[in-house]
Amino acid sequence: MGNASRKLDKTLVLVGLMGCGKSSVGRRLAQRLGVEFVDTDDEIAEAAGMSIPEIFERFGEKGFRDGEVKVISRLLSGRPNVMATGGGAFMSPLVRAEVERVGTSIWIRADLNTLWGRVRGKPGRPLLEAENPKQILSNLMDERYPIYGTADVIVESRAENGHETVVNDILKGLDDFSSRQSEEK
Repeated sequence: MGNASRKLDKTLVLVGLMGCGKSSVGRRLAQRLGVEFVDTDDEIAEAAGMSIPEIFERFGEKGFRDGEVKVISRLLSGRPNVMATGGGAFMSPLVRAEVERVGTSIWIRADLNTLWGRVRGKPGRPLLEAENPKQILSNLMDERYPIYGTADVIVESRAENGHETVVNDILKGLDDFSSRQSEEK
């Protein structure tokens, strides 16, 4: 199935840890598919009228997560698009159930060194603004990877492969997932 003939009937929901490339890959994937790209962190910040770090500071992680669930549910009710979620969004059973019901989840998996190389020293990552941020990232991997592993499609993001490679891997993964779905019916 060529990309131009591919019609998106469900929103593609990109999940994974910070630094795995959800936004960069998501923009390219949406462009390739001719659909809108949505970054849930941007939408949450816009809805709240403040930055993600400000939301965390003012309302804590729980306040941020509550808003995140509402925004993701609203976005999933719209036209199919490519959606990049924050790293913790897929940890919510509510989000996972909603994505399973009306979307297709795609985990962009990356190893610790790849992620650390991409996020080290970059501002705007409230969960890493503490002692030993690399250890925090490692702990997040331990906690979240088993849940991310339930995604419909899983692709690898490595330091040496570019965003286009990941986009191509996602498109192939979607074809494989569609074939599995057809066989199950």
